[in-house]
Amino acid sequence: MKKILFASSEAMPFAATGGLGDVLGALPSSLASVHPDWDIRVVIPLYGQVGAEWREKMTFEKSVMVTLAWREQYCGIFSLEHNGVKYYFLDNEYYFKRPSLYGSFDDPERFAFFSRAVLDLMEAVDFFPDILHANDWQTALSVIALKQERGLMPGYKDVKAVYTIHNIDYQGVYGMGIIGDVFGLKNDQASIVDYNGDINLTKGAIVCADFVTTVSPRYAEEIKTEYYSHGLHYIINQYGYKIGGIINGIDESVYDPEHDHDIPYTYSVCDIEGKNKNKEELQKEFGLEVNPNVPVVAMVSRLAEHKGFDLVCCIADELMKDNVQFVLLGTGDSKFERFFSAFAERHPGQAGVRLAYNRKLSKLIYAGADMFLMPSKSEACGLAQMIASRYGTVPIVRETGGLYDTIKPYSWDRSGNGFTFSAYNAYDMLYVIREAEGVYADKENWNDLVKKIMTIDFSWKTSARRYAELYESVSSVK
Repeated sequence: MKKILFASSEAMPFAATGGLGDVLGALPSSLASVHPDWDIRVVIPLYGQVGAEWREKMTFEKSVMVTLAWREQYCGIFSLEHNGVKYYFLDNEYYFKRPSLYGSFDDPERFAFFSRAVLDLMEAVDFFPDILHANDWQTALSVIALKQERGLMPGYKDVKAVYTIHNIDYQGVYGMGIIGDVFGLKNDQASIVDYNGDINLTKGAIVCADFVTTVSPRYAEEIKTEYYSHGLHYIINQYGYKIGGIINGIDESVYDPEHDHDIPYTYSVCDIEGKNKNKEELQKEFGLEVNPNVPVVAMVSRLAEHKGFDLVCCIADELMKDNVQFVLLGTGDSKFERFFSAFAERHPGQAGVRLAYNRKLSKLIYAGADMFLMPSKSEACGLAQMIASRYGTVPIVRETGGLYDTIKPYSWDRSGNGFTFSAYNAYDMLYVIREAEGVYADKENWNDLVKKIMTIDFSWKTSARRYAELYESVSSVK
């Protein structure tokens, strides 16, 4: 039996802002189902955003005083069971009862407190795991303090640390002047976190962890280069021997076209007629001409440059010369919002744009569109291409990060599960969209491709097994 403690700044369904929360909501329970004899636990802050429906189910364990530099701060420990996993919530209203999870001026102190409280939690509830699995910079200090300060203490000395980089854009970089007062690190520990004269918490976690993962194998290789690393490639290459990637999964009970109550018509790989009916509903919803023979190219994304929207802007009007329709759902950079609003006005009945975040509408797009476009400049993992596949909407992606790992190009022999391009070039993208249009024209081949991608296993259980193998390997090293 293995004991695993996940430390994260967020987790679904309690409090989350994005992909990190999705991972911590799905991976622990999937791991518990793969290894029901393992003791899997998760610890997150008790934010003000955690709803009353969860608070009512919590048990108060105890309180401890957490030492953070010169401070002694209260920490209440609450717990509840959810999907076969025990969740701990660390309470300190001064730090965590805020309007949002992130973005406060004192985020370094808030998550320094949380990281140190994670280590105090182990002793307080007498749970010293085989593996502490920390996630992103907010929990990096827990890895650093475990290895630099508590590594020889009873209980802690046998705990191995795995650290996951979900997005290397955010590294926890701060001025060296707060190393003692905020993070509680001593001067002789400065070299562990020092990078270019600043504190870099991700760098410190890479140095100290027993193993470092990213959320796809390709991304683990890409961040060794200056283009993708946001300046951290020297350290990543130095410690490359203990860095690897494991692709994320999707919750197939949430994304299931056969039982999804968020879509007008359910369907399965055995009977995809419901998908055609959803396409009609999608065309009506976005004011497009209702025509079953016109392929619908869709995007559901935050409107940001690294998502490839500059490429889409470059060829959008040219694409409309084809017999295709275009649907976009998302919000973000104002320049892209302005462009796509005007674009939809230029092409009424052929292009539909909704500048919003709408989870239910996104389900209709996944279910009703024919093709799903993801031309990302960088994509650590990406979930949308897997969700689209689950609903039989064929991905068109740039070969980067998790997109490269999950989508392989369709070929004349009918191998592959999507359409891909490698260079970050608008006309390379347009070429593969038109390649997809050509295959779409052959309905028999297209329907075979749709059914094929619906059966691909992108579930969390596959990823959980790989993490389990990693934990076994790491914990076996003495």
